[in-house]
Amino acid sequence: TTTSVAPAEPTGKIGESVQGRDIMAYSYGTGSDEIVFVGGVHGGYGWNTALLGYKLMDYLEANPTEIPSNVKVTVVPLLNPDGFYKVTGTTTADVDFDIIPDTAGTIPGRFNANNVDLNRNFDCNWQASATWQNKTISAGEAPFSEPEAAAFRDYVMNAQPKAVIAWYSSGNGTYAAACGSISAGTKSLLTTYAKA
Repeated sequence: TTTSVAPAEPTGKIGESVQGRDIMAYSYGTGSDEIVFVGGVHGGYGWNTALLGYKLMDYLEANPTEIPSNVKVTVVPLLNPDGFYKVTGTTTADVDFDIIPDTAGTIPGRFNANNVDLNRNFDCNWQASATWQNKTISAGEAPFSEPEAAAFRDYVMNAQPKAVIAWYSSGNGTYAAACGSISAGTKSLLTTYAKA
């Protein structure tokens, strides 16, 4: 069922990047079952995922009745604002697409200001160095050593959402993430999201 509700106030700042840029979360709907969407984990390399987050926010604001009454949707459009800024010159949805370089030109924006790949700074099977495109890259000094990853961890641990969906710009598919076996609930969400 759906109900006509105004979007909730922005959840607000959930943390800051290495260079002091705000990491923001925005919530829509007032239900008890929270679903979190996160984009821009790879900053300027995955700039389109941040823009997808901003587009979802626009959609939810324009279509609040699409949110079921038992659901609250939280969007963290940009987890790596420093990497996004490095490529686009902004941390908002106001991006001039003509200035975004080709894929090779966006590689430096993949990492945060400490040159850490945030996607590899989370706790599941963490190791100090990782491989990406046959290159050794940094995963940080320890799990959640980077303020961006720690901020997201803290938000999720506090909110205890029913689901977290992270957007990545490459891969041509939907994938389930788990540290260990994938739960039946995650498989169901994956299938539903992929069909949509």
